[in-house]
Amino acid sequence: MKRLLVDYGTHVKTGQLMAVLEIPELEAVINQDRAALKSLEDQVQNANDQLGRIQAQHKVLHLEFERFNKVAESRPGLVAQQEVDDVQGRDLAAEAQVAAAESNLESAKSNVVASQAKLAHDQTIFDYARITAPFDGIVTQRYANFGTLVQAGTNSNANVLPIVKLSQENLYRLVIPVPETYVGYIKIGDRVEVHVPSLNKNFPGKVARFASEVNDATRTMHTEVAVLNPTGELIPGLYAEATLSLNRNGDALTIPVQAVDRQEDKASAYVIDSSNKIQVCPIVLGMQSETENDVEVLSGLEEGQEVVVSDRSGLKPGEVVHPQLAPAATYGAKP
Repeated sequence: MKRLLVDYGTHVKTGQLMAVLEIPELEAVINQDRAALKSLEDQVQNANDQLGRIQAQHKVLHLEFERFNKVAESRPGLVAQQEVDDVQGRDLAAEAQVAAAESNLESAKSNVVASQAKLAHDQTIFDYARITAPFDGIVTQRYANFGTLVQAGTNSNANVLPIVKLSQENLYRLVIPVPETYVGYIKIGDRVEVHVPSLNKNFPGKVARFASEVNDATRTMHTEVAVLNPTGELIPGLYAEATLSLNRNGDALTIPVQAVDRQEDKASAYVIDSSNKIQVCPIVLGMQSETENDVEVLSGLEEGQEVVVSDRSGLKPGEVVHPQLAPAATYGAKP
């Protein structure tokens, strides 16, 4: 660890430098890459100069050949054909040298590109020695000190520690295990009232994501709630109580939970008919109230029917009874 610029409680911004590692081996490799690139760039310059000289020589020889050839064509016999052929041979040889010099220049340029790529690759790896903040947050843990030997994060050893732990402080994730009974009511964006007992304060939240899968062991669904923390009052690790508004129906038909008989996945209730006889009615249940005293009936009952809420162990279907209304305060649903 060459430089450590943060400590416990340090607030950082995205991209802010947090630490600098000292990696002598990579520094040496970078220096070698730069020296090699400088040498190859010099070779490109030399190849370019050489190409210029050869092109100039070829131009002179080509002009000489054109003059000899014109004289030979306009005044046959004045210039010996062998002399014309010699000049043409030197022109063609100079042209071949130009092509070779051009190829040599392109090869030198390719070597420069390859050297630049190697330097960029090594520089990218070396840039990891500068540790910057990936997001706005606060340092909640520090695991390294000045001069500490930092192990590579690619090491499979479980004992490898990071340099610091950074927490996002303006937005938190609250994890809620929702029972399987209610997973069908969860929707993205649902409002959640979050109460933190240690702070004695409520914070608004919204359902941000959920697993869409029920855990086999707990029979719950992993649900995450996004809770804004603009004032920084919330800190990681606090326990919270969350109230989810899964479904609201102001006209729901409800009965006391004491009136429901459950057998596996089926439910029924004892209903008093017009002759004061007990009848068994299969029912389909919905949501249960916040007070856990009332449960919604989706089908099987009608408004105004009387159901038995007392001990039903001594009652039988078809039996005549004398019903008495139970106090509303005992089984009434909380609005």
